[in-house]
Amino acid sequence: MALKVYNSLTRIKEEFLPLNPPAVKMYVCGPTVYNFLHVGNFRVYVVFNLVRNWLESQHGYDVTFAMNFTDVDDRIIERSHEEKIPSEEVAEKYIVEFKQDFQALGLRPHEMNPKVTECMPEITDFVKDLVQKEKAYQADGDVLFAIDSFAEYGKLSGRRPEDMIAGTRVEIDQKKKNPMDFALWKSAKPGEPFWESDWGPGRPGWHIECSAMILKHLGEQIDIHGGGMDLIFPHHENEIAQSEACTGKHFVRYWMHNNMLNFSGQKMSKSLGNFITVREFLKTYPAEVYKWMILSVHYRSVCDFGEDAVHRAVGGLAKVYSALAVAESYGAWKAENTNLVAKDPAFDKVADAVWLKAIESLDDDFNTPEAFAALYELIRQFNTQVKRGLKASPQWLAKSLIFKNMVQKIGQPMALFQEQPSVFLRRLDDLLLQKTQLSRAEIDVLVTERSQARAEKNFRRSDELRDQLLAMGISVSDGTDGTHWEVLK
Repeated sequence: MALKVYNSLTRIKEEFLPLNPPAVKMYVCGPTVYNFLHVGNFRVYVVFNLVRNWLESQHGYDVTFAMNFTDVDDRIIERSHEEKIPSEEVAEKYIVEFKQDFQALGLRPHEMNPKVTECMPEITDFVKDLVQKEKAYQADGDVLFAIDSFAEYGKLSGRRPEDMIAGTRVEIDQKKKNPMDFALWKSAKPGEPFWESDWGPGRPGWHIECSAMILKHLGEQIDIHGGGMDLIFPHHENEIAQSEACTGKHFVRYWMHNNMLNFSGQKMSKSLGNFITVREFLKTYPAEVYKWMILSVHYRSVCDFGEDAVHRAVGGLAKVYSALAVAESYGAWKAENTNLVAKDPAFDKVADAVWLKAIESLDDDFNTPEAFAALYELIRQFNTQVKRGLKASPQWLAKSLIFKNMVQKIGQPMALFQEQPSVFLRRLDDLLLQKTQLSRAEIDVLVTERSQARAEKNFRRSDELRDQLLAMGISVSDGTDGTHWEVLK
């Protein structure tokens, strides 16, 4: 099947055809490291983790994935003044914190994480080249890119410079030839870090940093450039202008942008104060809850965040892991050698059909909601055919093993469904018990009492206890291996 991706530049889905297959060069804008990242910031890293994994696992590409750290920025300088430590210490501190959160989410490391401060010679060379080609000009120690020198300026965002100038209040800067010209190099100000250059001491503008890092580590042309939709203008628009003005070549083959995360209908941002950091979220919830929330919505759609969304994610994961726990109870996590167990051609056929649907969905611009729908069909079929608590048999083991392997195969590129089901469900149950102020010990007492009533054939008392447990939000099921209980989700 052909993989199709939505290209933000052409505004259509296109077949993915890399420049030099099987090699794929991918770059995603990384964080400005001055604080912990909130749950909205991390959406891009979950999405492009899937993109890289799918390109490799399903299509056999050899992906080189670079994500940068912006370690030179006004906000880093502000934080250094607040904390009274050098800006480089601020940056290193939050790079470490980012990597800790990234690892906690179970995402794969990138092939490279370049830093702006490591690319200063390349940045100044890049700016020098643009000046020599008369695409940029010096003005009072700054160097500005002349957008009038790039005829295609605005092609990514669809904005025309003259309309932006006429339709908005653009701050007048006498140094600029065009009010929309942007800084490539900024002259040093007191109390700020600086580097030497042909134009005097200073530091780079934001946009030139990514272009220079891409040129240094990936070359003049790359296959995929990713980021949030909020970066389309001006950041990515300016990247295109300066990179193509410098090299004369088409910069990026496919531009991919994920949409924003909203909190109760509002865009999540530090300025509005309506955000929660990933670190805070993971103190309460398993990482898979966050990843489920992100991937249950198409990456180009707005993703809502709030109590309802968390509840849906917990319920969705419980549905998957509860079925996996049944498979676990029949030995699916112990039977590693599938050749030693009975076969079930009919259920194998069901699983294969689901896999084809999952491939079709993810090949259609990474349509994860449709892939989840295929997964739900597999769960429905499994739950219909395999019940908890029956006597173990080769037949149940065969179905359980097929089911387990297919769920994990679908989940692997998304970094989902790889946990031990019984352990994961216990953590979910403990989380929900804490919210309802119930204790595992008091539930165990009621479940044990009910089991004794059943053993004594006191079915009236047994039913009363079942109803009491249900009223507490606890579901019980009986089988040959005893009584099993879980929190209703």
